[in-house]
Order: sequence, then C-alpha cells, then structure tokens
Amino acid sequence: MRTDSSPGNLPAREHLPAAVAGTPVLDVVIPVYNEEKDLQPCVVRLHEHLKRTFPYPFRITIADNASTDTTPQVSSRLAAQLPEVKAFRLEQKGRGRALRTVWSSSDAPILAYMDVDLSTDLNALLPLVAPLISGHSDLAIGSRLARSSRVVRGAKREFISRSYNLILRGSLQARFSDAQCGFKAIRRDVAQVLLPLVEDTGWFFDTEMLVLAERAGLRIHEVPVDWVDDPDSTVHIVKTATDDLKGVWRVGKALATGSLPLDRLTRPFGDDPRDRDIEDVPRGLARQLVGFCVVGGLSTLFYLLLYSAFRTFGGSQTANALALLVSAIANTAANRRLTFGVRGRGGAVRHQAQGLVVFGIGLALTSGSLAALGAATSDPAHSTELAVLIAANLAATVLRFLLFRAWVFPDRREADARSTVVASHTPSAPVYATAQAAQHSGGPYAPLPQRRPEQQQPYPAPHDSTPYDPTPYDPTLFRAGEAADGTWRDATMRLQPTRPYDTDPGDSR
Repeated sequence: MRTDSSPGNLPAREHLPAAVAGTPVLDVVIPVYNEEKDLQPCVVRLHEHLKRTFPYPFRITIADNASTDTTPQVSSRLAAQLPEVKAFRLEQKGRGRALRTVWSSSDAPILAYMDVDLSTDLNALLPLVAPLISGHSDLAIGSRLARSSRVVRGAKREFISRSYNLILRGSLQARFSDAQCGFKAIRRDVAQVLLPLVEDTGWFFDTEMLVLAERAGLRIHEVPVDWVDDPDSTVHIVKTATDDLKGVWRVGKALATGSLPLDRLTRPFGDDPRDRDIEDVPRGLARQLVGFCVVGGLSTLFYLLLYSAFRTFGGSQTANALALLVSAIANTAANRRLTFGVRGRGGAVRHQAQGLVVFGIGLALTSGSLAALGAATSDPAHSTELAVLIAANLAATVLRFLLFRAWVFPDRREADARSTVVASHTPSAPVYATAQAAQHSGGPYAPLPQRRPEQQQPYPAPHDSTPYDPTPYDPTLFRAGEAADGTWRDATMRLQPTRPYDTDPGDSR
C-alpha cells in the first residue's frame, strides 16, 4: 500500500466561497477508452444539462486513457467547440489512473466523474454535489441499491453487484451501499490527502477510495439514482470481479496490519461525530457474535486435528486435555484481537489466565462427556468419541462466549461507569453578563452578547443601504465559548477515562 507523504490533516469543512472568476466550482471527469461513438452525444447532453440547471461555473474533462480509435480526435473537436470542455490524454489504460491524474491537477473545489454511457439520470448530479459545496460531506456517491432507486438491468449484473457489496460488508465492514456505480464526487481538499493512499489504477479504484475514506471517519453522502443498464458495455465482468477480489484482500490486509496512515485524514474534534476520539467503545453484540463463531469454528477444527494427533500415542482423556489446552490458548488470543478488538500487550497475561479458567470449565464438560461415554460402553468407536466431543464443545462454546463477554473482555462502558471520569480541560461557564453589565443596562437583564467590531463579518445587504453600526464592544460581555480576551475556543469537553482500554497507540483504527 502507498504510504506517501500528504499535506496533513484536513481542516474543518466549510461552505465553499463564491468562485473566483475563471475558476469552475465543479469539474466533471469522463474517463473513456475507445468510445468514439458514444463520446460526442454524451458530452453534448451533459453540457446542455449543466448549462440549463447547474447554478455554478463548471468544467467537463474528457480523460482519454490510451484509446486506439478516433476518440482523441473527437475529444479535441469537442474541446474546440465548447469552452467548458477540456480534453486530457493519457498513454496508459486504467480508469483509476485517469481519475487520479485529472483530479490531482484540477483547480476546481468539487471533483466528480461519471461513465460515458450516462446510465445515471443527470437529475441526480446537483443533489450529488450539493452536500460537498455546502460543507456537509466529504464524498458523495450515487447508489443503485437504495430503496428509492429505480434501476433497469439484467439479473446477472444485479446478482454480481449485490454479491460484491455483500462481500465488502462482510470482509471490510463497508457501510456504503454501492461501490461501483459510476457516479461519484469528492471535495478537492479531501482528494489531495486521500488519493496518495489509493493504490489501484483500475476498476477497484472507487472501492478502495471509499473504504479508506470511511475508515478514516470521513462523511460519505449517498444519493438514490435512476439507472438504466447499457447493453453495449465493454466491461469484462470476470476479469473485473477477479481484480476486485484481489483488491479486497490487499486492502483488508493493509487495514488489519495498520500499515495505512489514516490519521492524516482526520478532521478537527467536534466536526463529525464519527471523528471524535472517544475510547473504550466496545463493538456490538452482533459483530462480536459473528467474530466469535468464526474463531470458534476454526478453533474446533484445530482442536479435532490436535486430538486426533495426540490420540495416536495416548489415551482419550490425555489427548482431550492437551488438545483443549493448546486450542484454548490460541482461541483466547484470536478472540482478544479479532472479536473484542483488544490490541497491544497490556493485560494479555491476565486475559490468558482468565481464558484458562474458562478452559477448565470446558475441560470439565468435555471430560465429563467422555466419562459418561466410557460408562455407557467399554470400547467406543473413534467416530463416536468425536461426535460426543463435538456436542460437548458446542455447549462449552456458548458458555465460553458468555464468560468472555461478561468477564474476560467486559463492556468497558459498564466498567468505566464505576470509575472517575475527568475532562481534559474545563470550559468556561456560559456567562452572558456580569453585575457591571447589569448596571449599564439599567436593570437585572443584560443585553444580548455582542462580538467586537473587528470580529464581525459584515455581509452586503443589496436591498438595504443603511450602513451597519455595530454595538460598541463591552469587555464584560462575552458568549459561551468566548474568553474574556475576546478569543474563541472550543467549549466541547473531551472525556478521557482514568482507566484507558488496552489499545496500541500505533494502531490507527
């Protein structure tokens, strides 16, 4: 994965100011490869739509990535005919490479792209970019899988699309609904920091960008779209699906090892609730249960293999005890890291000791089952022993999960509720007036607080010619969050528990 240096942490989102003369607010990129037939009607239709409906200056950039037909000539002709159209030529193939190159060099604050077939209804373009212009969101995507979307396509593509998104949700814990819809937008300040971390240059570019943005806590806005499948699409489904699965494995491995510096993408505290650095938030029961079942299934298989190996040179009780001991240590370590999200070495010995207690309970259940089987028959078959052990281990597994969740790796919110919580800084009280101010006002109620004139940000009033006359600044009046010296500070308290959870500072998640 790329670990290139980037400009640094993102500032707080703000509504985009009025565009500078000659600078477009929106740059729509159309990546093409051998699209000599569809390119001109696509660009003309998009240009007419933006001219008629889009209230800001715009640009359409044709990103030709190594076409071998007359696509470059068509692009040049369109750029000469339409002043808002720009042609860009790359000598290498790859949709991701084309988007990265054009977006990295664009001066527009909002960057978007769409497929040349215009399968997505263009009426969704303004709702797509509006949250980015207003400062509400960092990225925006069109979704064909939202409930209110209207989609016309074959059963094969529908099945592949939904299966792919289920894979993303199961393997990378993605929360966005549609990764591959060719209808997306991103703020330029976000792109400058995010794109250096995206490695793929093909069709997986979209997915990797969204996964990294989501893991970093950036806000992704989804727009339901009306979408009609293009039957003449040149996308090779099998090759694209194979490359996507390879990309899922690569990104998942990078996220698991913590090799991605996602902290570069964080925004200031308080800007986005998902960005708040709140520790000790345990994962939900459903997620823990799924992780525990996966680890438990693998541990059971490991246990059976060990039991079969130890049984060749020892009795059933000895083989069961040894196999259960080794698999219990591995099971505790795997659940500690994967199921309950505990990282670092802190508390590892204590967790293993508690896991051995849980192991003892499981040993009692399985040994008791073997003893009952031995009492029932003097020479049980090996397959019968395995069946009895599987049933006993299922019961022990349920008990193990309950003990892990309630005792070994408890919910930290319940534990911290009994501990002292301190604030990292004490905010100033929301005092709006002092006694001196009350005397100036002639009564017990002080006037509304005002900023100093130099702190005011006057806006032009086109329909009112009366000059703005701010109230003289009174140093005894200040708002909540404003210090007595007139400076403004964040009055939000960041709570830090006195007993932090066992986490590794080097882990970015």
